[in-house]
Amino acid sequence: MSQVCVISIYVPNIEKAIDFYTAVLGFKVNKQYGPKIVTLIHGDLPLVLEETKKSKSIPKDTLGVVLALKTEDIHQTVNKLKEYNVEFITDEPMDCPPGKVISFRDPFGNVLEYLQFI
Repeated sequence: MSQVCVISIYVPNIEKAIDFYTAVLGFKVNKQYGPKIVTLIHGDLPLVLEETKKSKSIPKDTLGVVLALKTEDIHQTVNKLKEYNVEFITDEPMDCPPGKVISFRDPFGNVLEYLQFI
């Protein structure tokens, strides 16, 4: 049986990515594997940021994998994201089958979501 063991995100600027994922989203740096790759932790599943010259902001209509993060208070989380001028895909949290969701982009165009289970 397959099991997800790590999630990797390719970015054009590792320092900017580390700043966003730690300061804005609350991840912690776990280990730096050289100047262009770092593991972050936030719970049990590690997140790897890797700088690559091939990574560019993805077009706004491109489909792909979405990283969803859990929050206990989606409105408080939205207010925090607004303090960092995060680009939202939806203006307000929306209803979804398990609760509420808000979609936004990291500085490189990758889509992320916060999900509040109800």
